[in-house]
Amino acid sequence: MNNIVWTENVVLVDADYADSVAFNLIVNFERIIGRRIPPADMARWLDCLALDGGVREGEHDTSVVLFHDKGRQALQNFVPAHYEKELNGKAFKDHLGEFSLTALPVEQLTTKSDFIVETLQLACTQKEVKRVMVVADERHYSAVHDTLRRIDNDSPELLDGKRITVFTMEPREGGCFRQEILGYSLMAALGIKSEEIREQ
Repeated sequence: MNNIVWTENVVLVDADYADSVAFNLIVNFERIIGRRIPPADMARWLDCLALDGGVREGEHDTSVVLFHDKGRQALQNFVPAHYEKELNGKAFKDHLGEFSLTALPVEQLTTKSDFIVETLQLACTQKEVKRVMVVADERHYSAVHDTLRRIDNDSPELLDGKRITVFTMEPREGGCFRQEILGYSLMAALGIKSEEIREQ
């Protein structure tokens, strides 16, 4: 985790999970609206996550950490997609500031859930971090929930002034953090418009 740069905003993403959710949305909505849906625009998606996480227009710094299985070299349903060639160590700047991307393969020594939770704990200890956004597999929600509850119980000063947002596909048991629906940001990144759905 030495290559993670801690900034005002931190986005932690289980990239394999996000990729599978994007795939399911593409398959389902192509059938519903009757047109081909292109891969999700990574920059647009990260903008939507940041906005849902409380980032507003201006000069902000956001670190994005993409956790992925070591055997996977690229996302299948996003552009850009290749972890080493197109994402790791890359950055982009727009109306929300600069986004710096780090792609971290999960080694066999740990599980992705543990890796994300450890990074989340570390992010919460950093004074410069004001907002943390977490996209974790639904199967790992309990680990994320319990970790944040434990931090809140044991060291509440670490969360003081921090805005933590956890993204899920449906509302889950709450805690000392905000929840947002992951599907909305992914639909925007896939170019699926609400009026298209209403017309069906």
